[in-house]
Amino acid sequence: MQEKDLALITHLAKKGVDDKMVMGHPAGLFILFFTEMWERFSYYGMRALLTVFLITEIGKGGWEWTNADAMQLYAWYTGLVYLTPLIGGMIADKFTGFRKAILLGALVMTLGHASMALEMVSPTFFYVGLAFMILGNGLFKPNISSMVGNLYPDSSSKKDAGYTIFYMGINAGAFLGMLLCGYIGEKVGWHYGFGLAGVFMLFGMLQFYFGQNIFGVIGQEPKKEIVSDLDKVTDVADAADEEELPANVVRDRLVVVGVLMVASIFFFFAFEQAGGSMTVFAKNYTQRVLEGSTGTIFKWVDAILTIFPIIIVSWVLYGLGKKIYKDYPLTIIFTAISFVIIWILGGWKVYREFSLEHTEVTVSWFQILNSFFIITLASSFSKMWEKVWNPSGPVKFAMGLALVGVGFVVLSLGASSIPQGAETAKVSMIWLILAYFFHTTGELCLSPVGLSYVSKLSPKRLAGLLFGLWFTASAIANFIAGMTGSYIDKISETYSMSIFFLIIAAIPMIAAVVLLILNPKLKKMMHGIN
Repeated sequence: MQEKDLALITHLAKKGVDDKMVMGHPAGLFILFFTEMWERFSYYGMRALLTVFLITEIGKGGWEWTNADAMQLYAWYTGLVYLTPLIGGMIADKFTGFRKAILLGALVMTLGHASMALEMVSPTFFYVGLAFMILGNGLFKPNISSMVGNLYPDSSSKKDAGYTIFYMGINAGAFLGMLLCGYIGEKVGWHYGFGLAGVFMLFGMLQFYFGQNIFGVIGQEPKKEIVSDLDKVTDVADAADEEELPANVVRDRLVVVGVLMVASIFFFFAFEQAGGSMTVFAKNYTQRVLEGSTGTIFKWVDAILTIFPIIIVSWVLYGLGKKIYKDYPLTIIFTAISFVIIWILGGWKVYREFSLEHTEVTVSWFQILNSFFIITLASSFSKMWEKVWNPSGPVKFAMGLALVGVGFVVLSLGASSIPQGAETAKVSMIWLILAYFFHTTGELCLSPVGLSYVSKLSPKRLAGLLFGLWFTASAIANFIAGMTGSYIDKISETYSMSIFFLIIAAIPMIAAVVLLILNPKLKKMMHGIN
């Protein structure tokens, strides 16, 4: 039997949360898991298509923008998508509570996808859709992360593991979204890709709506939370917990959060080249038409990559269904319907590929590698931190920064054969695959750990705001990433593609060294949280 964590059970009872467990974690975690999974499906499914769609020739249904213009729109979009959570976090903290904010955000994003699917009617729909995506994401993103944190007491050893499981949901969704929306968008029609993303956002919203009572008082409107007698006790207890912390401890911890946020900017500036300069590299400089036995091998690998993750998340759904179907049937039914659709689409894609003679890898396919490596490696990392070696947060961050740098060194090697100023080339796919592998190992050292540290080091009353600021750091990084990416043609013409990637490799590596030097001081300032 999985042992029940006593502190966790007491915490759930205090919050009026259903204490059914799935895989040793509160069942509510998995409702959040699926809601976030479909939201990331829609977001990454659309993002995988965005740059490719903009730079594809008009004859093939694209808009034929220059690389620089496409990257700049990408910079503004991804930057704003991470900036709006700052406002969304405050709205939830002050007015709506987490749950209403999540539902409203999901609804606005569903409308955004629907609008983008109409891009062939008028370009205006495309821009309106992007704006809706930015606004909806602001309400959704910080608040669902805060709800995960609220399911666990701070002392629980399971909090990190809970975030890692949640992170798996994010990546399962991102993976399937990029795989299926990317494929359908590039091979069938752009608007079908954009529209498909919205269908699953709708399912995510419905399953959360019908399962929200499982969370007890977590995420209710701020006013309501005080009314509940049970929570009065909790509020007093929480306030007492915080009053015990001297001002200098709170201040020191906030400084550490600040340092980690700045470090994350250096990481994501490099990491987020995935949808920008790395997409251009995949489209114009990578050998994507595979023939003979390589083509056949790719078809099999792609088939396994399509079906295997669907099996895993279906199994998670089965585990959740067994525990909560009686109490929350509609949640399970809507999620099950969405899975039936995913199984049909996955099967159709595999069948279609095997019936074609030539294999052309889609540009968006490379972006799934990040999620694939996360899904395969996340539990090993989580076990490593739990059982083998658990360095301090700053050391994990430095590892993440160094590894993302290594990924770009690999790309720089791969690009070394491309002549200066070349507009197209046919470099082996292996370089991009390796780069994504190193980027992902870096991300696993930094990103889930980052969310967990923000949650552990922030005073409760500022949690929503600090999650918002964490995403603001990502916003700045995404914006810089897109803007830097827009110089890919200029730098390749003046120096070479290889130099472009080396510049991007150097910046996070320098930041890693600085963090390692600061580590002893930062550890002291965390005052016992490690």
